Amino acid sequence: MLPTVRSVLALPVLRDAEPSLLGSAGGLDHQVRWVHVSEVLDVSGLLSGGELVLTTGLELEKDPGQTAVFVQSLEEAGASGLIVEVIGNREESLAALARAASAAALPVVVVRRRVRFVQITEIVHRLIVAEQLERVERARAVHEAFTMLSLESAGTQQVVEQAAAMIGAPVVLEDLSHLVLAYAARNVDTAVLLDDWERRSRITHSTTGTSRGGSGDWLQTPVGVRRQVWGRLVVPAVLDDDGAAAMVLERAAQTLAINRLAERDRRDLNQQAQAGLLNALRQPRGLGEGEAQTRAAALGLQRSPFYLPVVFRSGSPAVFPRTEVSSSDGDPLAGQQEERMLLEQLARALKPLPCTALSAVIQSGSVGMILALPSKQAEDRVLHALAGALAEDRKDGLGRVGSGPDGSGGREGPGAARWTIGVGRLQDSLLEAAAGIDEADHVAEAAATLPGHGREYHRATDIRLRGLLALLRKDPRVQQFVESELHGILDAEARGEEGHLELLGHFLESGGNKTALARTSYLSRPTLYARLSRLEDLLGLNLDDAESRTSLHVALLVYRLRTL
Repeated sequence: MLPTVRSVLALPVLRDAEPSLLGSAGGLDHQVRWVHVSEVLDVSGLLSGGELVLTTGLELEKDPGQTAVFVQSLEEAGASGLIVEVIGNREESLAALARAASAAALPVVVVRRRVRFVQITEIVHRLIVAEQLERVERARAVHEAFTMLSLESAGTQQVVEQAAAMIGAPVVLEDLSHLVLAYAARNVDTAVLLDDWERRSRITHSTTGTSRGGSGDWLQTPVGVRRQVWGRLVVPAVLDDDGAAAMVLERAAQTLAINRLAERDRRDLNQQAQAGLLNALRQPRGLGEGEAQTRAAALGLQRSPFYLPVVFRSGSPAVFPRTEVSSSDGDPLAGQQEERMLLEQLARALKPLPCTALSAVIQSGSVGMILALPSKQAEDRVLHALAGALAEDRKDGLGRVGSGPDGSGGREGPGAARWTIGVGRLQDSLLEAAAGIDEADHVAEAAATLPGHGREYHRATDIRLRGLLALLRKDPRVQQFVESELHGILDAEARGEEGHLELLGHFLESGGNKTALARTSYLSRPTLYARLSRLEDLLGLNLDDAESRTSLHVALLVYRLRTL
């Protein structure tokens, strides 16, 4: 900070001169930008503001009536203070100075002992220059730190943590909906910092520039480019030096804006924040339920009596052999686009529902969600609404390829992504619900292999054996079992004899009932018996044996899972 009139008066060189304040002490905290020595009464044209004026007052001694005019002209010029050296018997001058000081806000000080003005000037100027050099060094350090973060395309959290470290106080980045995107608590308990954040933030109105404002008197700066402001950085604390903190906050805001422009094709910051939190909840590492709920509430997940894990998995509900595939097959960029579209669809679908949610991509092709529900009865209603909204968006927004004017007779277009919904168990703990994401993902993965069934979403009770096999399908021993059971048919199909796997599936699904199979497959019995006989030759076993059918059914289920 620049020296003040008060700190200058405390210097030994002035303290020994017995300074005496005339008039009000309200101006003693005025900052001193420079020291000006003058014996000319008309000095106002030489000042630009913030100067501490030193004079012997000899000109005032000649005409004490000019004292009030002189003091008023200094005040109008923005001088920070006046020090007058009054030596000897100059009572008339002292009286005139006292009258002028009582009518002005400018601090007027007299010294009764001789003082070297050049020594005062040298010391004060040294303090001013040192302060300026310190500010330059601080600005250089801030500039270098955030420039490096820009060049490295540092993450949002890293930028916020750097700002908090340089300011020495907590820093919070929020979006325009007052949801927390990132924060650095900086020795403040997270639960205290983020408690009831949305309400507190809304009553602290945003400003157009860097300043303190609102009922919370937070130091804040907008984040964004020109009119495209998308958030603000906030320091919700009292600081010793708002100026230095404002410089750091502005550079941090610039870095965030630049990095976002450079990564505009990446996920929205709110989705990144939710993904980071969802990952932290799934692997808590010492995170308690209270802090988990506080952090989730800062991102919009309301505290609720029940939490439900849900996973949306990309791909067609399997009808073997597969005739349609997701548009993301073989195209990771298309897959990322589908995931972003799903997150946007889910956000729209949730708005009218009596619940809130955290949702994020948990792995390629899978989007995880934790629903905060007000009651157990709301579970099916919310799931039905989400599934219906996705189906409606898919039907209305993505169009059809090759259809006629009435929309009939075509197939779904390449953008028509299908999502299989897996549902975990309802929990009364947020952390337990987050741990159930893996179970919901497993359910969705296994449900994607189920034949057409008309279910909007699936639970663990819906997948049963298929779910167990989905977990084991990558085990080399299981893979070897599949090859051993089906190698005859697989080899035949590789040679061009098609239809054996499909026939085997239909036969096993009919429970080995040849009559029922002939009726549903529209084949004559002799033709069917001949094809089944060929199957037995390829497999080297009797299809009438119940254990053989069970073994083949398990192998076929695993084989179908392997194609996902």
